[in-house]
Amino acid sequence: MSLNSIVKLFMPKDKIFYTLFEEVASTLIEMADVFVKATNETDSGKALEYLKRIEDYEHKNDETTHKIFIELGRNFITPFDREDIHSLATALDDVADYIWGSTKRILNYSIDSSDSITREYSQIFTKATQALSIAVNELRDMKNLRSVTEACVLINSLENEGDELLDKAMMQLFSSSIDAVELVKRKDLYEMLEIVTDKCEDAANVIETIIIKYS
Repeated sequence: MSLNSIVKLFMPKDKIFYTLFEEVASTLIEMADVFVKATNETDSGKALEYLKRIEDYEHKNDETTHKIFIELGRNFITPFDREDIHSLATALDDVADYIWGSTKRILNYSIDSSDSITREYSQIFTKATQALSIAVNELRDMKNLRSVTEACVLINSLENEGDELLDKAMMQLFSSSIDAVELVKRKDLYEMLEIVTDKCEDAANVIETIIIKYS
């Protein structure tokens, strides 16, 4: 039995949820970090390597999310409402799914990931996932609710940035002389990138609901 398994064996069951949520939040930061590296990499081969790594993080996140649902089925005692645990796990998993969905579009459509719009979204992802991690980690003891609120407000602001960036991207696309097929590819990618910011906001909204109930 691994040390990690032994620790979990003696951990109060309701505390396991905090650990698993923190693992998910950490994975999201790693995904965003690799996405940033890919979009800032001028060597197409290296950028491709970074992009392919994101799938591994998405699988890792799926496994952790599955553990949350398993623990939810096993335990009668939970740190907050069962439906809130389910909602938060689902919302955070959606963030990972859409980051990977965006990545797949870059890979499948053979899009240059270093264009300015994609790079700008990558920076938003970094800030949003870091803020989500702060909020998630503060759920463990709920002693610094101001920090949670500030993180959620930042995520809401970043979602607005994502909306504005999509408007900017669409105006650039439809005022350019870009090939029609390339236009469709990039439009699909940019819309998917914007959804990532929506999903971050959804997760922040769930966290705000939790702290309102228990603060």
